[in-house]
Amino acid sequence: MPDDRKHGGVSRRGFLATVGAGAAGAATLGAAEAPSATPVVAVGSRVDLDLRVNGRVRRVAAEARETLLEVLRDDLGLTGTKPGCERGECGACTVLIDGRPRYSCMTLAPEAQGREVTTVEGLMLGEDLGDVQRAFVEQDAFQCGFCTAGQVIAVEGLLRVAPDPSLDEIRDAVSGNLCRCGAYPHIFKAARRAAEIKRGARR
Repeated sequence: MPDDRKHGGVSRRGFLATVGAGAAGAATLGAAEAPSATPVVAVGSRVDLDLRVNGRVRRVAAEARETLLEVLRDDLGLTGTKPGCERGECGACTVLIDGRPRYSCMTLAPEAQGREVTTVEGLMLGEDLGDVQRAFVEQDAFQCGFCTAGQVIAVEGLLRVAPDPSLDEIRDAVSGNLCRCGAYPHIFKAARRAAEIKRGARR
């Protein structure tokens, strides 16, 4: 067996043990001197939030880990916003945050505090359908209807920045919203019709 204690009388096993002990000590020292981390919120603890939804400020007590989708449906009763995949792929839960479409299933409720949240219910004109909703009915732009709220919100968000969108702009705007029934041609027509209705209302 080769002699490990050549080279100054230090064996390889002894060297590795010494280095390992030193690294462990340094790690312990580093941990002791590290600045305190952000306090961990206990599971189940709730925070008070003032959310501005559809023009009204609503006070809710929610867990910091709850999504905006959960709070809208479970705490505020706004069930027009639909849970679909709940991982940011289908778009059924789309709402407007400060006028821009966003997946509410991928947004923590505390992130929405101080922002303007608009759900499909908020597009109503009193008891009447809003412009985009009306256009969807006129153009028969839904079948099962599950994705419709998210599609309507996506189109509404587009028309707020592009009052007369091209077909490519419409396709791009609803590309994050999945229609399993394949009603896209009607959805595109509804978006064009909604643009016409909105432009007429502005005259």
